[in-house]
Amino acid sequence: MTVSGRRQERLADQIRTEVAEIITLELKDPRIGFVTVTHVELSRDFRTTRVWVSVLGDEEAQQMTLEGLLSAAGYLRHEIGLRLRLRRVPELTFVLDRGVQDALKVESLLEKINGQN
Repeated sequence: MTVSGRRQERLADQIRTEVAEIITLELKDPRIGFVTVTHVELSRDFRTTRVWVSVLGDEEAQQMTLEGLLSAAGYLRHEIGLRLRLRRVPELTFVLDRGVQDALKVESLLEKINGQN
């Protein structure tokens, strides 16, 4: 892995940590439910960031949470710039991570199959 690749990974991990902390401790938007930041993808040019989040609740709660996070993106970006001392802070895009939900569905289907045997 190249030096810039390691820097990209390290910065993505720092952004994930900071975003998770800010969402948990500082955001007071009632639309934002229980959120877990699962992964952060930072572009090679360090201009954009995809923040993958898992949201507890039904489809409506997930959409409301995404709306709240999108509205708080400017504040999150500002705070990340201050905390990580970045000259250029990447744009934040939030993406719903459905991996946990899919795993729970598979698990419940396997339990049903095992119960029928």
